Amino acid sequence: MTIRVLLVDDQPLLRTGFRLILEAEPDITVVGEAGDGKAAQDQSRALMPDVVLMDIRMPGVDGIEATRRIVREAVGGAHVPKVLVLTTFDLDEYIVEALRAGASGFLLKDVPPDELVQAIRVVAAGDAIVAPSVTRRLLDRFGARLPSAHQQSTPARLDRLTEREMEVLRLIARGMSNAEIAAELVVSETTVKTHVGNVLTKLGLRDRVQAVVLAYETGLITPGAIP
Repeated sequence: MTIRVLLVDDQPLLRTGFRLILEAEPDITVVGEAGDGKAAQDQSRALMPDVVLMDIRMPGVDGIEATRRIVREAVGGAHVPKVLVLTTFDLDEYIVEALRAGASGFLLKDVPPDELVQAIRVVAAGDAIVAPSVTRRLLDRFGARLPSAHQQSTPARLDRLTEREMEVLRLIARGMSNAEIAAELVVSETTVKTHVGNVLTKLGLRDRVQAVVLAYETGLITPGAIP
């Protein structure tokens, strides 16, 4: 299957660089480009990409609002593009909002080419990118801006989980993969996949990224708590 990618960035040179990297791969094709969020929404609707590689800071409609519109428009439809957000990390303080808007993950703009390609394949397959080191640093830095547990009704949702599912949620929030969770709990990876699926279903979450954010919002994991 060929993965159809839409590139969204207000810098033409960056779009050209990403295009060269991606089109060198036999299973990826760039179907279009956009220089702002409004054009991204229009292009997404017209081209139906599998993955939208989305910059955050753009003139007019930014990447967060564009992500929100693209995901909202796709809900209930047969085709739902995955949005992979790009961030410079030191400048973009709104990445958590992008995840809440429906992004399936995020990458740094200086990501190595092989990691960019792999990330696109991962989100196209329906998973999410939760890079452990970046996720921890990001949520530790901006975690104070998330609503505290007593401000939310979400903690009650955790009562739906079994003890083992709560344990799995904590490990997901630490950025661990299914294989790493399986090793930690001494169970099979298939069993972990089942637990992860149950956690997402019971909590009404779309993917692992939302699970990480929820874990911070409910106080299950606190900023700075993970070494």
